[in-house]
Amino acid sequence: MSTEVSSNASGRPGPVAAPKPSVPEKMSRESVTIIATLLVATFVVILNETIMNVALQRLMVDLGVDAPTVQWLSTGFMLTMAVVIPTTGFILQSLSTRAVFMLAMGLFAGGTALAAVAPGFEILLLARIVQAGGTAIMLPLLMTTILTLVPLAKRGAVMGNVSIAISVAPAMGPTVSGLILEHFTWRFMFVFVLPVALAALAIGAKYLTNVGETEKTKLDFLSVLLTVPAFGGLVYGLSQIGGGHGGQSGPSTVAIAALVIGVASLAVFVLRQLRLQKAEAPLLDLRAFNFRMFTVSVLLMVVAMMALFGGVILLPLYLQEIRGLGSLETGLALLPGGLAMGLLGPFIGRLFDKVGPLPLTVTGSVLMVLALWQFSMLDAGTPVWWIIALHVGLSFGLALLFTPAFTTGLNPLPPHLYSHGSAIMSTAQQVAGAAGTALLVSIFAVVSTASGLVAGMSAAFLTATVIALAAVVLSAMMRKTEGAAPGHGAH
Repeated sequence: MSTEVSSNASGRPGPVAAPKPSVPEKMSRESVTIIATLLVATFVVILNETIMNVALQRLMVDLGVDAPTVQWLSTGFMLTMAVVIPTTGFILQSLSTRAVFMLAMGLFAGGTALAAVAPGFEILLLARIVQAGGTAIMLPLLMTTILTLVPLAKRGAVMGNVSIAISVAPAMGPTVSGLILEHFTWRFMFVFVLPVALAALAIGAKYLTNVGETEKTKLDFLSVLLTVPAFGGLVYGLSQIGGGHGGQSGPSTVAIAALVIGVASLAVFVLRQLRLQKAEAPLLDLRAFNFRMFTVSVLLMVVAMMALFGGVILLPLYLQEIRGLGSLETGLALLPGGLAMGLLGPFIGRLFDKVGPLPLTVTGSVLMVLALWQFSMLDAGTPVWWIIALHVGLSFGLALLFTPAFTTGLNPLPPHLYSHGSAIMSTAQQVAGAAGTALLVSIFAVVSTASGLVAGMSAAFLTATVIALAAVVLSAMMRKTEGAAPGHGAH
């Protein structure tokens, strides 16, 4: 058996030549600049993820394509994210912070510029795929940088700020695009985003310094190839099942085939990673799951994301199809919830640093269950102010879950697993979001066809309530975690 020294890619305990890298108790001005730059960049790329949803109807007319075709502008984006994110653990270990940031924002800005001038659907789809490649790298880069630079006692507060990017940006997407489409053509959705993306790129190029150390790691091409059918198949199959809310009675053969291929490929991918661990060269290092709190936090994130994405998809359907609201009115109705989640994030982060995860996650999961249960009782005459109030309540519950789940899950990991832990969490978010959307929209479609729209909505939200009950159980298992020294085993 070889004897690894200090913090190489090994998860085995071995002789440690160097002491645990010390993170200073106070953050330097340089660290604050780096994290602020990454936060702004992450906010912009995540805002872009949901900005397209409201515009699909307009694009069908302007580009002369049908509904299943135009849907690829969202599906293609999700698929690219699902395939690229699992490779970010390798990317973050192999390239410097600066190089990864320039790659991510370069791809995003390039894709945005191409989208703004796209002459037709095919070029616009290509532009969205390029954008998604940059978006996929940003969140794991931000997480890994925070874990490297921020002292343990302040991680909750900083992760609270991250929740602004993760929760407010998707919530603002439909509102921003609704406002733009009210006064401009669809191209301006990209024209307005491009200067912000270029400014973030310029600031990063000037001020961003390298964080941590790069390692020489081999890229396993078979693992990279397996991510396409594994994560791509899963997300595509789930999105196709959830895509048909126009009264389809069940999933299509293509969706089921994609899911079967996805599950089988994922099993092969996992076995491949476990084998490569022995040679110290996995694409996605699954030893992060040896840490109990990481596993509990990932499961909690999955349940919360299913509830969040279900709400994000179902509420607009309810407001537009049952209540007859326009796209801009719908976006504005959902905005208070998104803003509440983001504004509460930093406060919840500071509270987490003081009291730990348990009181926050239990309160958050109970709030989430109550809000979803109330949503299942909506009918055609429910006042809109009550719907907005419930959505704010749901958002508050999710805010109490996200920051503790991220921080508690990633804290115990040794530095060589930071990038892999971040990549696993981001991948789980993508798959859970697709799964939540697929399940809840399919239930809505099937029940609506048989019993009407209100009954379909009620059944879908009742299902979300039952899923959310799992979050209450997982929340009760959360415990405060300390940072781990390199090479330490499971906690």
